[in-house]
Amino acid sequence: MAEPLEKAALTPLLSEAQRVSSHAYAPYSHFLVGAAIQTTDGQIITGVNVENASYGLTHCAERTALFTAIAQGYAGKLKAIAIWANDVKQQYGQRFEGAATPCGACRQVMAELLPPDAEVQFVHPQTGAITHTTPSELLPLSFTL
Repeated sequence: MAEPLEKAALTPLLSEAQRVSSHAYAPYSHFLVGAAIQTTDGQIITGVNVENASYGLTHCAERTALFTAIAQGYAGKLKAIAIWANDVKQQYGQRFEGAATPCGACRQVMAELLPPDAEVQFVHPQTGAITHTTPSELLPLSFTL
């Protein structure tokens, strides 16, 4: 995986992911996540996490944004995704120490819907370190048919 760039200024795509994260529905974890996707024609499509009392029904911001892009006709026309998560203390007062990287389900969906060399950006909420990587680096042995 690419090395993070320490305390870099937020990219425009990360800024949009940060902005939209305030719309997340996270009454249980208070873990607000926003995602912003850039299409090949420059459009920005966003998504947020949506929690549910039945945790298995919770939906991640990355998949929300990706599925919205597909629904808007952008299949095969996506080039980058940025993910922003707020700084939150987890259960029992423990702080989430790392950057909020995409979960396994999101990595698999990204591997299918984004080009293997698409830009993936996420930021460490405490340090501001930005990581630039790709779907193929995040999930090198993704499932394919």
